[in-house]
Amino acid sequence: MIPGIPGGRMNPRQMKAAMKRLGIETEEIPDVEEVVIRTPTKEYVFKSVEVSAMTVQGQKTWQIVGEPIVMNRKTAGAPPSEKVSISDEDVDLVAEKAGVSKAVARKALEEANGEPAEAIIRLMSR
Repeated sequence: MIPGIPGGRMNPRQMKAAMKRLGIETEEIPDVEEVVIRTPTKEYVFKSVEVSAMTVQGQKTWQIVGEPIVMNRKTAGAPPSEKVSISDEDVDLVAEKAGVSKAVARKALEEANGEPAEAIIRLMSR
């Protein structure tokens, strides 16, 4: 319960003022297109996501609201002599989503060990 507020309820304006008095700042990050979280074995890709940052005593905390697409990651460091099979469908998908030619898409897929999501992310972050 929040002291001084009957029932502990606040409207958003009161909440923002109370947080400011406590030294807490929040910031909505506009127009976020994608958030990617990578672990050694999984990749979490958030599309249509809301992101906000909250600063408390100089420490920033990020909040992501959305539903991820979870993919298994291929083991990094596969021997370079191992040729990855890349389908024409994957080339078409990467070319379309990243807005590049099929030749550029195929090269990106080769560099990403045949993972379309990784190839698209690499191309779009250039």
